[in-house]
Amino acid sequence: MIDYLRGLRLWFAPERVRDEGSTPDYRFSLANERTFLAWIRTALALIGGGFAVDQFLPDLPWGVRAGLALALLGAGVLCALRAVNHWVRCERAMRRGEDLPVSRFPAALSLAVGVVAVAMVVVVILRPAGR
Repeated sequence: MIDYLRGLRLWFAPERVRDEGSTPDYRFSLANERTFLAWIRTALALIGGGFAVDQFLPDLPWGVRAGLALALLGAGVLCALRAVNHWVRCERAMRRGEDLPVSRFPAALSLAVGVVAVAMVVVVILRPAGR
């Protein structure tokens, strides 16, 4: 628990990560940063998709529209939070000379996006013609 809180503190004071271990090859730190930015882009896309579902599918029943939109928005929020957490964890592991941390988050995110995509396919197929 203390390690988790310490990691959370590093979200807001990333310069403290330098207090641990030795400085890795800068290329690895830059690759870690690019991965962080890719996760942020994914989060923004999910959030944009959630707003798009809500705004551009007004003919859907409210519950269906809200459920799909909230699933995408929630996935976007989790992805953004996970991005910074993953960046800190990887940076610390590199500085300590440890293996990079593993995560189930990509599988969970893929599953959530897949479920939303299947739901959208069902909505499109069941939508009355001419709409």
